[in-house]
Amino acid sequence: MDPRSEVLLRQAELFGGSALLAGLPADDLLGHLPQAAGWSWHAGDHARLDQRFAGRSAFDVTPPAALVETAVLFLPKSRELTAYLLDALAARLPGKLLYLVGEKRAGVERAAKQMAAYGTPRKLDSARHCQLWQVRVDNVPAAPDLNALAQRYSLPLADGSLDIVTLPGVFSHGRLDIGSALLLKHLDQLPDGHLLDFGCGAGVLGAVLKRRYPHSQVTLLDVDAFAVASSRLTLAANGLQADVISGDGIAAAPAELSAILSNPPFHQGVHTHYQASEDLLRQAARHLRKDGQIRLVANRFLKYPPLIEQHIGPCHTLADADGFRIYQAASR
Repeated sequence: MDPRSEVLLRQAELFGGSALLAGLPADDLLGHLPQAAGWSWHAGDHARLDQRFAGRSAFDVTPPAALVETAVLFLPKSRELTAYLLDALAARLPGKLLYLVGEKRAGVERAAKQMAAYGTPRKLDSARHCQLWQVRVDNVPAAPDLNALAQRYSLPLADGSLDIVTLPGVFSHGRLDIGSALLLKHLDQLPDGHLLDFGCGAGVLGAVLKRRYPHSQVTLLDVDAFAVASSRLTLAANGLQADVISGDGIAAAPAELSAILSNPPFHQGVHTHYQASEDLLRQAARHLRKDGQIRLVANRFLKYPPLIEQHIGPCHTLADADGFRIYQAASR
């Protein structure tokens, strides 16, 4: 059981009615709260919850429309995303109670101060290195317009600039990160066929690929609903068409790909988490056609070449700069 869920269950009587659990972990919590429903923006967590508690978890960037007596937000990593989620929940709870639960090291006390816009927050519990906060929504905010919260920036390229649209919570919100900038310099001579942007984020890589290889099919894949929405906005802003899908890792990718391009994630919340990246390297060959390529950027300290050599093929370093490396391999 996730420690945040354990803290909630110490006060289980507060959540015995129709409660919305936003950003909940994929554990047994819904089993202990039979009238509660979940709202997730992580495709993997949602799939696991739906498998165990069919029909009780929604996957979206906006909260479910059903009326509830209360709601709990499991603190996300991004402060901007926290603000959006709190407003989205508080707008549905006039005069009702809104709760926030999170790890101390994730900044739950700081986030609790954001709840002061609705009323007077108070700390109910502190255990398992987590805290539970409560506020009565006396000052009801307007339902937030997610698209209005998007940040936009122009990405200058040799063939003209691209407009990038990022939503709160998406990796490198409002700016181009160093690793992706390096990878964008090494997208030449990709094989014809179906290209995949794995861990697409705001769709920077996928948009560049579609414009540079207009006759290739391009798919963008991410585990996060906000990233998927951002990628769709980026493509639309540039008049580009590509497939954007959500899924939990490389297992959700199409088959017979000619190339996989990625700036793979290695953080989940405040925790270092290499599973998605390592699964990508272990399973990429199943999704690549014969002689299909994988090309990715990674922090120099990450020991990816042995995994690439073992599961895909000979690994070549195309670039080494600013603490990052570009690796390339072709499937056997």
